[in-house]
Amino acid sequence: MFKAAINAEVFKDAIEAVSTLVDEAKFRITKDSISARAVDPANVAMVAFDLNAKAFDTFEATDGEIGIDLVRFMDILGMTARDDRLELNLNEETRKLEIRTGGLAYTLSLLDPSSIRKEPKVPSLELPGKIVLNGAELKRAVKAAEKVSDHMALGVQEKTFYVEAEGDLDKVRLEIPESSLISLQATSNVRSLFSLDYLNDIVKSLGKAEQVNIDLGSDYPVKFTFSIASGNGTVIYLLAPRIESE
Repeated sequence: MFKAAINAEVFKDAIEAVSTLVDEAKFRITKDSISARAVDPANVAMVAFDLNAKAFDTFEATDGEIGIDLVRFMDILGMTARDDRLELNLNEETRKLEIRTGGLAYTLSLLDPSSIRKEPKVPSLELPGKIVLNGAELKRAVKAAEKVSDHMALGVQEKTFYVEAEGDLDKVRLEIPESSLISLQATSNVRSLFSLDYLNDIVKSLGKAEQVNIDLGSDYPVKFTFSIASGNGTVIYLLAPRIESE
């Protein structure tokens, strides 16, 4: 059983965090939350999504799981207005998700959860660089980097967080000193290179966050963590590095 109501904009932003990486996902539902774990087809990026029942106006559920076509789901959510109330109801007989919002009623056919790629385990990473900054600042850096290259380096050097991209002719570098960050902890200088295709997708969601935690090492996956739904949800992205040639 799953029956809930929530602000449409809050829920759309939450689901978008998953749909930026994958077209379908398995959502686990408990009496306290809804969550998902998914990895992109190329095994380069992973998302872990948790939304607490407190984010909803009403939330009634028993333990279970549903498979959702995120492309179709986001099409429906895209029809909502910012202040709309979104009502969700899992029809147990038809195994379809009934969606009501703004006077519209939709019925979304669900996917068989067993047909969806197995959920990945979130690895435990202890990385030497820990940076906290505003998401909009990181989004701005990514947008600048894509003008000159298809990859971007993230690094920490002498208490300064930097973003750097270098193409055949042009180069862009953004430096943010510790004093301009929310916080910075680094036991050593670090640097890793990442695909801008993936970073562009990821910043669609984390660019809206007031605070993004970045865990960074040298030639290790980067971990982005941020809150959604006024602190009642969490999204974690893990992105594998591109190993730089000597």
